[in-house]
Amino acid sequence: MSTEAAALALQDHAVLWSVGEIRATDVVTGACNALVAGLDSPAALRMLAACTRAEADYDVPGRLPSTLDELGLTFHPVGSLAGQEAVA
Repeated sequence: MSTEAAALALQDHAVLWSVGEIRATDVVTGACNALVAGLDSPAALRMLAACTRAEADYDVPGRLPSTLDELGLTFHPVGSLAGQEAVA
């Protein structure tokens, strides 16, 4: 997978999580996959990928916005209309 495809996949995971379609652990898996594909950021992506299953529900909401920001990707707040439109 290219880094561009990894970034798009991570963005997809993020928006699906923001509308409740996938779990926080799926976002962490997406972050791990992005790292394996060669995508990286100054700090946030590695911290997101390092979350355990037990930590994911607590850490993803706080770490995801900064991770996407460092990667130049769009964050859609939980339950936002913009997130719902992006999923559609």
